[in-house]
Amino acid sequence: MLAADEFLRSPPRKTVRFGGSLTEILLKWQKGETTDFDLLKHQLKDPDIKDDQIINWLREFRSSVALLTKEFEQLVGILLKIPWLQRSKAVEEEYLAFLSNLVSAQTIYLWPCLSMIVSHFIPPRITIREDDVDISDSDNDDENVTRSFSACHRALQTIAGYVPLTPQFLMPVLTEKFPFINKSERTLQCYVHNMLRISGYIPVLRHDILELVIERLLKMDVSAPRKDIDAAEEAESKQASEEGLFDMDEDEENREKNDIMAHPIADRLDILMMVLFSYIKDVCHVNGKLDLGRTKDLYRDLVPIFDKLILPTHGSYHVQYIMFYLSSFKLGIAEAFVEHLWKKLQNPNNPAVIRQAAGSYIGSFLARAKFVPVVTVKACLELLVSWLHKYIDNQGSGSKAFCDIALHGPFYAACQAVFYVVIFRHKQILDGNLKKGLAFLQSLNFERVVMCQLNPLKVCLSSVVNFFAAITRKYQIAFCDTIIERNRRQVLPVVRSSCGGDSVETFTNPLDSFFPFDPYILKRSKNIIDLLYQFWEEQNAEDLTEASDPADECKGEEEDDFLKGETPQNDGLIGMTPGCFDSALRSPDSSVGSPPVTSLLR
Repeated sequence: MLAADEFLRSPPRKTVRFGGSLTEILLKWQKGETTDFDLLKHQLKDPDIKDDQIINWLREFRSSVALLTKEFEQLVGILLKIPWLQRSKAVEEEYLAFLSNLVSAQTIYLWPCLSMIVSHFIPPRITIREDDVDISDSDNDDENVTRSFSACHRALQTIAGYVPLTPQFLMPVLTEKFPFINKSERTLQCYVHNMLRISGYIPVLRHDILELVIERLLKMDVSAPRKDIDAAEEAESKQASEEGLFDMDEDEENREKNDIMAHPIADRLDILMMVLFSYIKDVCHVNGKLDLGRTKDLYRDLVPIFDKLILPTHGSYHVQYIMFYLSSFKLGIAEAFVEHLWKKLQNPNNPAVIRQAAGSYIGSFLARAKFVPVVTVKACLELLVSWLHKYIDNQGSGSKAFCDIALHGPFYAACQAVFYVVIFRHKQILDGNLKKGLAFLQSLNFERVVMCQLNPLKVCLSSVVNFFAAITRKYQIAFCDTIIERNRRQVLPVVRSSCGGDSVETFTNPLDSFFPFDPYILKRSKNIIDLLYQFWEEQNAEDLTEASDPADECKGEEEDDFLKGETPQNDGLIGMTPGCFDSALRSPDSSVGSPPVTSLLR
């Protein structure tokens, strides 16, 4: 910025060429004399133009910007295509000064200038030809690319300083220039990184930039279903095994290759999630320490984006983990996130599908977030179960007191969330003081919930129901077997509208398999999530008998596949107390045992 200001204060260097000065050439063109004007355009388009020539021309243009009205739009377009990056420092500084003068005097060129700068957020490609055959298409060297990116950001900062309307015009340009998801990993990585970098010096755009990035990542996420990613990985592993590509002495290059996802879209998404996670960490930490104010601000920016884009999206598997990751920084943020979801769930003015999604997020988050202590889990369970009992009370024996997903979808979603959390967290609840833990679980009165006329055991996912039944039977908290057996004789019909508008009956349960924080499978970025994530060890549900003792439950091979029918274990978390969570992430006024109704963000 300072160097650019010095150029602005320096007098332009007077040069005389064939046909006179730049001002004379422009005035001649306005009179219909085009010879010198055409020569000028030819010189500016010369691919071999030297640095000194560019500097001389730019200085003359700087002194004549008042003449560059809309009729000279074509000439300005040529100037904006001059290869000013990766040249001498003097060229970059003079070009920044020219851009500043141009947009200050002629705001009609603001959009083209911004478009030119943003187009350089994608690294150039170098193609090497040998015997008229392309043999290379590699990225330019990192040092020059980094220098170019920095120059572009200086240009944006300079323009934003002179033209207050820059943010209003910049966001549409960023949207228009965003690369397609089938572009190279390097292209997408650089563009997203540069977009996020803008939010640092034009903070008013941070929300819009994050929304655009998350929207594009969501499109990639739903384009790469988990089953397709698993199939691609399996096929590649099989092929590599057959070709004998595995080496016991694996070097660094091979390890890097093993981090590449076989599914191309998943691989791009993996890289972009790494960029996003790094951005979140950098925003929330100053000199390696958590800055609570910055963390709260970022949370406030992300929550409306979550509500608008992520929460209504059923087929995403990874993008929602940005909220999971951010929540791990501070218990109060995690509580605020659960509170936000809780308000969504219980608000009857929200669409049923949103309320059901909120219930699924609550259950999955409390079950999977290792950083949420058991006291907070218990507070959330009390809140949820209390709402379930009130819901049952309000139905009474009225005309709607029967099993129907269309009528009671949020209720069933909340039931499934509660069952899911109990499955994952019951050992922590019982650990240390079995009598006290059992008293807590019994106080929730699950028997009334499962026995009510709304019959949640019929609607909830069968694997969840079976796990929950085994656990509650073992500790004699509730007895679900009779109801489950009765429900097995029936199949739940769900009425949906066909394409033609007629009502058709299907047997697809809308609650099936929707656990937003199911295991994260992107290879690179999963290393960040795995440290915060609750896995379990396999065990058959049949092994949970009434007579068995928690200490006698055997451990199996570590694998996290809830829907295969293995009962989760929390052995790795037994004994975890609130004090085990990094105390540096808590403020003195944030109580570990507080329920999710918190005033942290108010």
